[in-house]
Amino acid sequence: MDVSSTGLRVLQQIAESGSFTAAATRLGYTQSAVSRQAASLEREAGATLFERRSDGVRLTPAGLTLLRHARTILDTLTAAERDLTGTAPRTEVVRLGVFLSAGSVVLPVMLGRLAASDPHLTVTTVEGTTPALTRALRAGSIDLAVLTSRPPHRPPDDESPRLHTETVEDTELVVAVRAAGVFAGRTSVHVDELVDAPWIAAPSSRSEPLLGVWPGLPGRPRVVHSTRDWLTKLQLVAGGFGVTTVPARLAPLLPPGVSLLHVDGASPEIRRVLVARLPGHATPAVTAVTRAITAAV
Repeated sequence: MDVSSTGLRVLQQIAESGSFTAAATRLGYTQSAVSRQAASLEREAGATLFERRSDGVRLTPAGLTLLRHARTILDTLTAAERDLTGTAPRTEVVRLGVFLSAGSVVLPVMLGRLAASDPHLTVTTVEGTTPALTRALRAGSIDLAVLTSRPPHRPPDDESPRLHTETVEDTELVVAVRAAGVFAGRTSVHVDELVDAPWIAAPSSRSEPLLGVWPGLPGRPRVVHSTRDWLTKLQLVAGGFGVTTVPARLAPLLPPGVSLLHVDGASPEIRRVLVARLPGHATPAVTAVTRAITAAV
């Protein structure tokens, strides 16, 4: 089999982004160029590597097998380039992904602990939704991810072999409201009172959940503002421009003018925080970062 490093990078980006179009954007290629590389890979492999679905593109079992080897090959090429150019890092680097509300709580404490206990480690971070970070793990773009799940707490994806996961904590989902608004002085709200509420949510695709709206809300939610940034969400709440859901762990970071309410009349929504990585033996660096995350939450 004669494949190029370009083809392997295309495979990796398709696996991570879940579409040919997004992979082309990230690589700076045209979509037709990515399609040609994908077709060439399938010819060389003698197997179907990509499954086209209504919600995007997923790798077949053969594609996942090639991806596993592609990660090793591309990492080796990167290391060779560093050795040849004399730019090898002086510290071990761990690439960490965190879901959208975790960074403000986890990262400052975790990085502080690592600076004291493992100064030879460097952590780089990216933010994303749990589905996006799961794809990035599979693609080898990150080494470790802080993910979240809701009951019944299934594995992050249905690919095989399963990702290795460790539970960090369980936290309750609550609703953030303006402290001086219609819910002033209250500690809870009935789910029926939220049916007509103006919601502030994160943009979502068909393959990702609508973050910021109470799950199972009767009827169609009225989303008035859409943003991924948590500071923007909470400042909009403080101004009385809508409500949003947040994990209870964010309570210490709320801006003035925002209160958190428990939801009555519905089953508690428990969010589990997980640390995930590819299966197999973890490197000492990944183990150290995992330990620091667990201690920080």
